[in-house]
Amino acid sequence: MEIPPKSPDRSEKSPQSKELLTSNTASTLCISSRSESVWTSASRSKWDIYHKPVIVVSVGAAVFLFGIVITSLSCIQIKNKDVYKLCGPAFLSLGLMLLVCGLVWIPIIRKKQNQRQKSQFLQSLRSFFFNR
Repeated sequence: MEIPPKSPDRSEKSPQSKELLTSNTASTLCISSRSESVWTSASRSKWDIYHKPVIVVSVGAAVFLFGIVITSLSCIQIKNKDVYKLCGPAFLSLGLMLLVCGLVWIPIIRKKQNQRQKSQFLQSLRSFFFNR
């Protein structure tokens, strides 16, 4: 009996696909890394730098204000008073947590930017003096 040739499984890859996989690995790692590369030091706008903490602060403030409204409804409303008493403090605490996290995040980003600028300045000085 003759055994038919085995068809390649999905888990097995052809040599061409293995080459493509290894050649794209370096660029994928650079793109997915958290720290920015020294070579991509294009100037970014303030919005590009601070948009995440600004969004967190905005959402936190909105949730906090919503919690204030719901908590005040528990004092005024007689109907569904227990629901307002449960949900109000939950929204208050969640909003306050997001607000504080966003407000703490902004100085951390500023400090990181200052360190990055100092590092780039020192690297340019080092390359100026040692590459002569």
